[in-house]
Amino acid sequence: MAIRILVTGASGMVGRHLRKRMPGSLHVVPIFISSKDYDLRDSSQVKEMYSKYNPDGVIHLAAKVGGIMDNIKDPVSFYEDNILMNTNVLSWAYKHGVKKFIGVLSTCIYPDKVSDFLYPMRESHLHDGPPTPTNFSYGYAKRCLAVQIDTYNKQYGTKYNYVIPCNLYSELDHFVGDKAHFVTSLIHKIALAKINKENSITLFGTGQPLRQFMYAGDLAAIIVKTYLSNVYSNFNVCGDETYSIKEIAKIALEACNAEELTINWDTTKPDGQYRKDVSNTKLKEVFPNFKFTSLRDGIKLVYEKHYNELATK
Repeated sequence: MAIRILVTGASGMVGRHLRKRMPGSLHVVPIFISSKDYDLRDSSQVKEMYSKYNPDGVIHLAAKVGGIMDNIKDPVSFYEDNILMNTNVLSWAYKHGVKKFIGVLSTCIYPDKVSDFLYPMRESHLHDGPPTPTNFSYGYAKRCLAVQIDTYNKQYGTKYNYVIPCNLYSELDHFVGDKAHFVTSLIHKIALAKINKENSITLFGTGQPLRQFMYAGDLAAIIVKTYLSNVYSNFNVCGDETYSIKEIAKIALEACNAEELTINWDTTKPDGQYRKDVSNTKLKEVFPNFKFTSLRDGIKLVYEKHYNELATK
């Protein structure tokens, strides 16, 4: 009998990558659900969803997400919407006898700061302090899902788990507006500068903070491998690359063949969290042979697709 896997958040960036990497077969029947199908904040709709599809397993991607400005302007909905979605999807999964549940979180759940010797942060550091202020409500809501999964396992003996990916980027991400994240926003600025024959771009802050970025297709591949194997542990998902914002910008200029562009740093804008890099030791224990897309190759891939889209408009 085929395994029925329900995927929430299927219209999002990771969900769309997952569609490509988890095709249906005689053994696996993926069920992709997005916000147009059900409002996961509504318990009755979530109950109806489980009754209709009766899945064997769940990959829970759905979340209210956005950039820093979005989080600063609307912290209540970032907290409440995510708490409601997570609670409904997890509790009804258990009530319907779901055997395998993977929650997809974010490194925003980690403390804003830990002692220097604790970086990169391990999974055991999760509760060593509050999340960064700029993503406080979102970070806490996503951290609560980790707590919920752990408590279900403790009280009911389930084997649910979660993965904690670092910052993501992809050709399927937002490139402009409050929902845009750093790498795709950077790519967009470079592409526009080249199209408009400008000689510089402007980036916010000093460029000193450290960041980890991962191509979203790699996360999708890890999720599929986790689901289809006997892996039930919780672990960070990231490669070995950690760079400062300035180093990422330099890599992007090289990858986009735009080294002639000058970067103007607007230091009137805040840097935000200085670092939140996490350890991939547990990941390597689980999947020692997994190869991540390098930041340079990933940026080049995304840039070429985005530049072509802009140039043909």
